[in-house]
Amino acid sequence: MSDIQALFKQHCIVPDVINTAPSEMLDVQFTSGVRLDIGKELTPTQVKDKPVVKWAAKESEYYTLAMVDPDAPSRENPKFREWHHWLVGNILASNLDQGEVLSDYIGSGPPKGTGLHRYVYLLYKQPEKCNFSKVPKLPNNSGDKRGKFSISKFSKDFKLGTPIAGNFYVAQYDDYVPKLYAKLKG
Repeated sequence: MSDIQALFKQHCIVPDVINTAPSEMLDVQFTSGVRLDIGKELTPTQVKDKPVVKWAAKESEYYTLAMVDPDAPSRENPKFREWHHWLVGNILASNLDQGEVLSDYIGSGPPKGTGLHRYVYLLYKQPEKCNFSKVPKLPNNSGDKRGKFSISKFSKDFKLGTPIAGNFYVAQYDDYVPKLYAKLKG
């Protein structure tokens, strides 16, 4: 078992989010200069902007990238599990910016007093280019239709299999969260 697989199990991402942990690490770096170090705590301020995500991509393959929070509104009461923060499909090779944005990036916004939330990045290799026309396209200024998502169900629906790479961090409320909520109501 690799370190990433052990940490996904230790932090209960397996089985809370997925049944099989990925074996490869996603390289995630935020514009704040912070590089995601698996399982470490970051602040909502540090992760407010869309990160650069890299992986060992094959030139002719398509990928789907997801970021989910299984702890919405809290780990003790995850009634909105999973809240998806970012979902991009049909990424050819490593051209993330040219992928089909299904849910635009929203940074972490754990409510005050809800403790640490897990923010999980998962990358799937698609068997072929997918038809996502029936998937609602969600902008980054709205939280509507983001709760009660299941990346496992989405993966099954589009025959994506198990994630090939992943990473995660934990975060709790900081003074950026009210600014994020104001943006989502705008």
